[in-house]
Amino acid sequence: MSQIDDLPPLREVIERHGLQALKSLGQNFLLDLNLTSRIARTAGELAGKTVVEVGPGPGGLTRAILAAGAAKVYAVERDRRAIAALTEIADHYPGRLEIIEGDALEVDTAGLGDAPPVIIANLPYNIATPLLTGWLSPSVWPPRWSAMVLMFQKEVADRITAAAGDDAYGRLGVLCGWRTYATSMFDISPKAFVPPPKVTSTVVHFAPRPQPLACVQADLEAVTAAAFGQRRKMLRQSLKALGDDPLALCAAAGVEPTARAETIAVKGFVDIANAWRQRRGD
Repeated sequence: MSQIDDLPPLREVIERHGLQALKSLGQNFLLDLNLTSRIARTAGELAGKTVVEVGPGPGGLTRAILAAGAAKVYAVERDRRAIAALTEIADHYPGRLEIIEGDALEVDTAGLGDAPPVIIANLPYNIATPLLTGWLSPSVWPPRWSAMVLMFQKEVADRITAAAGDDAYGRLGVLCGWRTYATSMFDISPKAFVPPPKVTSTVVHFAPRPQPLACVQADLEAVTAAAFGQRRKMLRQSLKALGDDPLALCAAAGVEPTARAETIAVKGFVDIANAWRQRRGD
């Protein structure tokens, strides 16, 4: 493992501060600084950028982001045990690391800093999807963040990046495909973590689409919930959950009523959502 700074090895930091991973917080620490540096590089040039990191733990990824030249890093950490270890990193990089003790689900992470931040995180598995959907759901778009590099369980990453026709395609793939360009970058073996999880992880890069197809998000969410709630049934059956005539709705959207949800591209769902709104007169 290469050394990216002259701070102590992460295993020593964990031992000294009693930072053994807690299952209740979904913690799996990535100690290989080669890998944390690779994750940081996946975000592109960080020199002069503002970065938000969620769940830094002992600070392996934090150190890689700072070593890559980020001008300011906001580290949001719920585990009070990690604050002392992160403070040591802040002291090593004066003025560049601000530690925010709190729950990322309750912190306006994308609003931190004066410039639109890059969000980089090895997300705790138990809050990864709620955090992602929150970052994808601001009322004003493009969003406050400029890019995201996030780590998920491979199964979740496959759902995020799936397209129509893929086995993993579903509601999450539609939402991510509607508002972002989401790309799986590389996998990470469970052996790279302490403790090792039971699943492979995948790093995903998100770039916001500057002009997503026009649609009200609540409508799109309702349509996909209906369609994928009975994903093996044809739309003429599954869309009945919307309380509208599915045949008329499909005709208005230009979608075949005999199609199934997994075959409908993002644009098709947007067209259904817009047709549903128009037929309601909203």
